[in-house]
Amino acid sequence: MRSTAEVLDHHLKCFADRDLDAVMADYAADAVFFGHDGALRGPNAIRPVFERMFAEFAKPGVSFARKQRLIEGDYAYIVWTSETADNSYELASDTLRYSEWKHSNASLHSKGKT
Repeated sequence: MRSTAEVLDHHLKCFADRDLDAVMADYAADAVFFGHDGALRGPNAIRPVFERMFAEFAKPGVSFARKQRLIEGDYAYIVWTSETADNSYELASDTLRYSEWKHSNASLHSKGKT
């Protein structure tokens, strides 16, 4: 069984590689994702969020800096900043909870300028 840190590292690597299918494979069938679009349940509802983010982060000139990473049991929390052609993420955080080593709950919060 993978540790929380290993699951998080896999998720972040797949995001950096823009491997949408691998990112979505990390989500449980009943996963809940909280973000700007509200509460989304299940990989099919969550997928469009990552499709938009992958399109945005694929454009030239992206910078990304991870500011904090915390792991506690089944929970992972990261804080990051980023600049893309579309947005300035002055402060963003992801909180993830793993159940049976799949994302069972996730949230994305960001403050920035469009």
